[in-house]
Amino acid sequence: MESKTQHGYLVLADISGYTSFVAGTELEHAQEILSELLELIVAKFKSLLTISKLEGDAVFAYVPESKLPRGETLLELIEATYVAFRDRREAAHRRTTCTCDACRAIPTLDLKFLTHHGDYFIQDIAGTKELVGSDVNLIHRLLKNHVAEATGWRAYALFTERSLEHIGLRLEGMHELPEAYEHLGEVQTHSLNLHGRYAEIVEARRVFLKPEEAHDIIQLDYAAPPPVIWEWFNDPRKRGQWMHSEIVPVMRVGGRSGPGARNHCVHGKNEVVVEEVLDIRPFDYVTVAHTPRGTPASVLMTFHFTPAPNGGTHLQMTFRGQLKPMPDLVGRWLCKYALEFQLKRLWAFDKIDELIARNGELANVAP
Repeated sequence: MESKTQHGYLVLADISGYTSFVAGTELEHAQEILSELLELIVAKFKSLLTISKLEGDAVFAYVPESKLPRGETLLELIEATYVAFRDRREAAHRRTTCTCDACRAIPTLDLKFLTHHGDYFIQDIAGTKELVGSDVNLIHRLLKNHVAEATGWRAYALFTERSLEHIGLRLEGMHELPEAYEHLGEVQTHSLNLHGRYAEIVEARRVFLKPEEAHDIIQLDYAAPPPVIWEWFNDPRKRGQWMHSEIVPVMRVGGRSGPGARNHCVHGKNEVVVEEVLDIRPFDYVTVAHTPRGTPASVLMTFHFTPAPNGGTHLQMTFRGQLKPMPDLVGRWLCKYALEFQLKRLWAFDKIDELIARNGELANVAP
């Protein structure tokens, strides 16, 4: 047994409606559909989390806090997983021509997440590793909660007070509810309606600079998977390690670094670039505008993170200069100037692999 106590996030993804779905449908088709959805959740989780085990209709995972210093990444992972789940569920329902009860009941399945931060031991008995500890017990007890009863929500992300403190966010529109469990006491929970978030994400304005619209393109390949590389392009502390500038968050919308958020990229005493987030789809792409403070000129940038066949990341960065109402030729010159004399001078893209290796981040990524 590993005697050292570890500290980190504990996450449970639980498929809602599983029991009635299996009981009221053909077992063979039901298991095929559920296996597809569980495999999707595992694939999304394991890029950042360590899968502890599958528990029937649930996936239990964890990550040491040292491996996830920017807590908002965990929220981004949960939302990205839910969006992928909903998309896969709808696609499975649309593509089937089967009229059996299982295939017709696919839309009744949904997904909820439970997140806690605490202590745990990794117990190894006869080659089987399992997490143990009172915090592990707590997150499993939280499966029996009163969120759906109090709100009517079928899909939600529940966070304990302690997990939100470590994530460092206080989101708007969360439902607060105390839960009490024998031997564990009262636990304050905060829940987010995932149906609402799904609608917001789907309906949000898309801003994606395509290669044919760009004035310049940079393409890079990294050994780490997209969620890891995503962190190095979105965590202000990590960005400062390879961008040779200080990234200062100055505005957040609803407590999040989503569309409308702003950062200041500080290069020395008097050189400040205002970065505005225009569109963000976690682990897929982010589009920002960089505007040197005090000027009307800006450069639009889209960073597109694509999984590579070897498990790494292909990053495509597209750039376009903007200076209204000047002609496109001026914008193209502006983009060239920004890339040649600013970005390439300050951004050490080739340093990211070295920093990831130094931090041991790939050790947490499942093969």
